[in-house]
Amino acid sequence: MTVRAVEVIAAADVVAYHSARHGRSIARSIAARHLRADHIEEPLVYPVTTETTDHPGGYRGALDDFYEEAAARLAAHLDAGRTVAVLAEGDPLFYGSYQHMHKRLAHRYDTEVIPGVTSVSAAAARLGEPLVEAEEVLTILPGTLPEEELTARLASTDSAVVMKLGRTFGKVRGALERSGRLDEARYVERATMDGERTGRLADVDPESVPYFSVAVLPSRVAPLTGGPAKAPIREASGEVVVVGTGPAGPLWLTPETRGALAAADDLVGYTTYVDRVPHRPGQRRHGSDNRVESERAEFALELARRGRRVAVVSGGDPGVFAMATAVLEAASQDAYEDIPVRVLPGVTAANAAAARAGAPLGHDYATISLSDRLKPWEVIAERLAAAAAADLVLALYNPGSRSRTWQVGKARELLLEHRAPDTPVVLGRDVGGPEESVRVVRLGDLDPAEVDMRTLLIVGSSQTRVVRRRGGTEQVVWTPRRYPEGG
Repeated sequence: MTVRAVEVIAAADVVAYHSARHGRSIARSIAARHLRADHIEEPLVYPVTTETTDHPGGYRGALDDFYEEAAARLAAHLDAGRTVAVLAEGDPLFYGSYQHMHKRLAHRYDTEVIPGVTSVSAAAARLGEPLVEAEEVLTILPGTLPEEELTARLASTDSAVVMKLGRTFGKVRGALERSGRLDEARYVERATMDGERTGRLADVDPESVPYFSVAVLPSRVAPLTGGPAKAPIREASGEVVVVGTGPAGPLWLTPETRGALAAADDLVGYTTYVDRVPHRPGQRRHGSDNRVESERAEFALELARRGRRVAVVSGGDPGVFAMATAVLEAASQDAYEDIPVRVLPGVTAANAAAARAGAPLGHDYATISLSDRLKPWEVIAERLAAAAAADLVLALYNPGSRSRTWQVGKARELLLEHRAPDTPVVLGRDVGGPEESVRVVRLGDLDPAEVDMRTLLIVGSSQTRVVRRRGGTEQVVWTPRRYPEGG
């Protein structure tokens, strides 16, 4: 308890506290030695502690009625001129029962909230391990969330504390396991109180877990030599995870990808993509040129063979004209057949550009790279003609670069053999980045000089529509999902 909390209790006429039907209150037991015989005590006894109730409004209705009645009881003391101290374990406004009194009374009476030590801080102190360091992010989660939501949030954060275990423990343990964080997880029960227990969460019997316990994922930053060791120490078991960063920065990362990048010992990739990933203490970064994909893949696999957890970073989705193929090709060699390789999906450039424009990929579409660096132009031309003849929307990657300036013009000529000149074409450049530009032009007006390597083209089908909305200020492109009969 803080000094100020002790002072307030000493000056109070009434001391109120929440408890279950058994009448025992943890908040009261913490403050017991500071209570006087002349204190008026107001136990606020919950009518229910589980979601089973015959109240016509259900569990929430029963609690709302209880909070109204409890607030009325405290208001009667306040109206009589008495000073009321409401006890709350931890911090009153951090998942605390007091907040329901605060919402009902603070606007009517002079109120002071005395901050307390949360179970989060107490648990970290009892473990003797930092929660977060440097730029790490701490996420605090209620164990009552659905398991899928817990899994996603645990996968994407650096450090975490999961509150309200008890009956939720099995679900929380499952989420930690599915997110790959179970080995890091620690367990703290009744921190700083009688019956305190700490240890590896994976070793805890689910039947023994009370409500007043938390799961902790401490800082991932390695301790200094001689400092408290993190438990458990990970055995050297390398792997390669190929991840996509989406078309631009952190807003396009999935929770799974965030978690993989945070857990990696090494980042390997094209320097532009590696630079998108936040720096983390102790993490090694290996940036390289965009034209050494095979060498990059083998380098990542060699690191993994030495026990390193490696994230190979791609833009967009790693399996769409990106690094997943190169890594899997290298991993198929006998020398690397025992190295685990995972591919995590990302937001593709086509999906990002399409979303900015509306829904041009709403029906069947084909994705083609115009780069002839790895396949001959004759093959590209045949595929363009076939897709255009089939009336597919086209997402065209790698349309041009400093050394390739003629492919867009040739592609336009081929497409005009099958498409009307007024077919809409979306030019999405640097989508999600600082120089984002999304424009719609007619196929007949497509200027190759306006297209570079950072541009993605979406060429509509015969059914693709361009509509102006909101007084003509907004232009939307979409392809109907229903194709005309006989089309």
